[in-house]
Amino acid sequence: MRLRNIFLTLQRKFKIMLSKNKIKFIHSLQLKKFRDESGFFIAEGSKLIHDLAGSFDCELLVYTKSKEEDLLSITAQERIVTDEAGLRKVSAQKTPGGVLAIFRKPEPAVPSKEELKKQLCLALDDIQNPGNLGTIIRIADWFGIRHIFCSLSTADAYGPKTVQATMGALARVHVHYVDLATFLSEWNAVDQGAEFPIYGTFLNGNNIYSNKLSPNGIILMGNEGQGISPEIEKYITCKLRIPNFPENTPTSESLNVAVATAIVCSEFRRRSF
Repeated sequence: MRLRNIFLTLQRKFKIMLSKNKIKFIHSLQLKKFRDESGFFIAEGSKLIHDLAGSFDCELLVYTKSKEEDLLSITAQERIVTDEAGLRKVSAQKTPGGVLAIFRKPEPAVPSKEELKKQLCLALDDIQNPGNLGTIIRIADWFGIRHIFCSLSTADAYGPKTVQATMGALARVHVHYVDLATFLSEWNAVDQGAEFPIYGTFLNGNNIYSNKLSPNGIILMGNEGQGISPEIEKYITCKLRIPNFPENTPTSESLNVAVATAIVCSEFRRRSF
């Protein structure tokens, strides 16, 4: 009788199958509409989930028996133990990593100007590729940039492809969606005369390696195909260019936006040493 009671208790705590409704709900989170409505997002893979669990509330863990011990330290509202076939039903990965989690998105909270004035931040003007966005978030994390301000048309930071590409950096980098023109225009009136430059990358800008760079401000990166839009360009106080080598020789038309972000952030941080 005692063993039976223990079994029933464990059965209530750890479900052993995925219901049709649960599968439908997990599938729905592949779409931004339902992520926005529900307030949840998906992550897959043990390391990624461990990284995110320290910063986001975990609503659900779905995993195979072989992953159970590895996940004991994670607090989740609900756990479902399933088999490989069950995990494949809900995974978006070609080769599922044995565990899927649903996390709650954070409440939007744009930091104050006082908080931002001494920081170096990123702003993104309509970045469309989820992989590029995820990589940029990871780059920001590497270079200690804690806030990214995205235009409302930028890809969703909580989409599955973006989350996977961040490699856990989403736990440390705050991504804000704002009306970018309004947000940047407000920095023209930062109080007490504090300097807060807005940098943008252009093919005809000043050479980044010889131009003066500030330890604080906003680095603005543009759309993959169109660059920085004219509406946003007027708020930039310093245009920068990553020169090719040797200069003025035939070369590729441009750099991938994530690669360019890495180069620019690296040069800013190099100057701070």
